[in-house]
Amino acid sequence: MGDRNRGLLDWLDQPSTERGLYYADSADGWDFWSYRDLAALVLRTAAALRAQGVGQGDVVALVLRSSPGFVAGFFGALAAGATPCSIPPPFAFQRADEYEKHASHLFATAVPRFTVCDDESLEQIRKVASGLGLQEPVAFDELVAGAEPLERPMPLPETALIQFTSGSSGFSRGVLISADALETNLAGMGQWLGCAPQYPAISWLPVHHDMGLVGFLLNVVVTGFDGWMMQPDDFIRSPLRYLRCISDQGAVMTAMPNFGLAYILRRVRPADLRELRFDSVRCVIIGAERVDQQVLEDFHALLGPHGLDRGALLPAYGSAEATLAVTGLAPGEGWSAQAPDAGDSASLAGAAVVGCGRPLEGRTVRILSEEGEELPDGRVGEIVVTGVSIASGYIGTTGSASGTSVDDGGLATGDAGFLRDGQLFVIGRLGDGLKVNGKMVFAESLEALLHHRGIPERRVAVLLGVRDGVPTGVAVFGGVRPGWREAAHEVLSEWLGDAELHMVELPRGGVSVTSSGKPRRRVIWKALCAGEFDATTRPLTAEAEADAQVAAD
Repeated sequence: MGDRNRGLLDWLDQPSTERGLYYADSADGWDFWSYRDLAALVLRTAAALRAQGVGQGDVVALVLRSSPGFVAGFFGALAAGATPCSIPPPFAFQRADEYEKHASHLFATAVPRFTVCDDESLEQIRKVASGLGLQEPVAFDELVAGAEPLERPMPLPETALIQFTSGSSGFSRGVLISADALETNLAGMGQWLGCAPQYPAISWLPVHHDMGLVGFLLNVVVTGFDGWMMQPDDFIRSPLRYLRCISDQGAVMTAMPNFGLAYILRRVRPADLRELRFDSVRCVIIGAERVDQQVLEDFHALLGPHGLDRGALLPAYGSAEATLAVTGLAPGEGWSAQAPDAGDSASLAGAAVVGCGRPLEGRTVRILSEEGEELPDGRVGEIVVTGVSIASGYIGTTGSASGTSVDDGGLATGDAGFLRDGQLFVIGRLGDGLKVNGKMVFAESLEALLHHRGIPERRVAVLLGVRDGVPTGVAVFGGVRPGWREAAHEVLSEWLGDAELHMVELPRGGVSVTSSGKPRRRVIWKALCAGEFDATTRPLTAEAEADAQVAAD
């Protein structure tokens, strides 16, 4: 059972007037919402939802940016006895048609009884809901206008959260998270990180993603510490504002994927950090995608002279099906990179992979062979997780070939990795690999090598598979620059042996990614095999760069 001291709604009983959430405004300032004010808004929202006919176990869809309204919508749904489900707002997508297709799938999967939106999301969600015959969405401010607080929260629903997978291998899958699984995952993270109310934190992560929602927002609110909340686009516009807030507020905890660290490295120079200090930071949780050793080294080289402890960088591993956290490096330990056993699967140059720490309490991680046999330390196989806080299952039809499954045997993640001395090292998706001379080469490994050659994340994706019976590797560029073709040929030809090599050149922003920024490799592969990229596909050869220059001239 979860630690009831970290119950999902316990914070409503005696909410602090001193601590709360600070939301970034457009004038480089912060709007403060105390936990007392947030609790009052939660109970007003719960009453308004009940008045709209929302009952025990009904699903409430939230299409809201990080805001007091999102906090009130999420916890208000729980207080009303309903199940919240966070759906990405349109800002996470570049094209309206892509967003409506994605949102339609999520709504058709969750089938919400009621939908709460931002004002700016209302028209598009109204269109999606109408197409599915769902009740018309309501803007948050309209929902709570004039509502009196619910006198007392209803019993928690059996399913406390429907959260969606990233959709890197197809349509996102809806995952059912019980109240106990959510509470135990939050308690496990609190124990791992040493969370306490006196430790402030900052995040720019979107709340529709499990890392931003469970890993940060819920952790902050349930624990009751101060949280500084930025929008993802605030961070993109000014990563220095984010770093300045850490320094000014003495933030102890933050979290982001590897690409967030890489983005800071591209946008921030040592001279920008004068007079900033990062001595307070104990936990920079790094997850959601494979962690790059060079990025960690460069990030510490940038912030270390200003007090950032190397031991504060905490690679972690988790998934939506595990509620979130599975393993994490202990604060202060210091990350390391190791290789699988000689002769086993290929990974990065030198075969080094960053460790993601050890299982949180109550979780067991095993590495299984294709035959289902447990493998010893150093051998690469599928990562299988058992124990507390595993999802109850999936909802609706998945439309996915992710290779991830949940059953009585636990969570078969579809990820490849190995264990050494109790620590987990994650290599990549099993379905995103190609066997070369008896060894598996993973797409993430090749993308990491291309990033080291200067090709930014989200500007290239590597596809691996067998096409028309021929082992094939494809570099998909989003706005190619001089030198990138040559680098891609050198890397792919070195690691893929006799595989047939191709490149696809799309406009900048043309590489399809999930709402959390992961390349949708299998979706792109399917489109490639269907001929959708024939006009922009060419052989990837040693002469590709010169041929492209001749064509341009």
